[in-house]
Amino acid sequence: MLTLPASLMIYVATRPVDSRKGADGLALLAKETLGHDPMKGVAVVFRAKRADRVKIVVWDGSGLVLYWKRLEGSAFKWPPVVDGVMRMNAAQLSALLAGMDWTRMHAPRIPQPKALA
Repeated sequence: MLTLPASLMIYVATRPVDSRKGADGLALLAKETLGHDPMKGVAVVFRAKRADRVKIVVWDGSGLVLYWKRLEGSAFKWPPVVDGVMRMNAAQLSALLAGMDWTRMHAPRIPQPKALA
């Protein structure tokens, strides 16, 4: 099970990528193509051409982590294939990884703390 903080920014690459890419290749792709660097505290979710596979790259504070999952006998529910990137929250990502319809998950908005004067 992958546990991510609710405040983590999660981006989904909407176009499938080569599933043979490793952590470094996906991190570079995220930075150069999508404009989101996993080394700067964001998680980037990649889909394979086959809808039953997902890879996530994220920096955990001590190193780059690659999370890979394949669903058996089912497929992930992905957004339409278009060029670009979309946002997802931690509750939606958990639902996606469980094979559920993540579009029905809505996490409560976390208010930003007010600056102390």
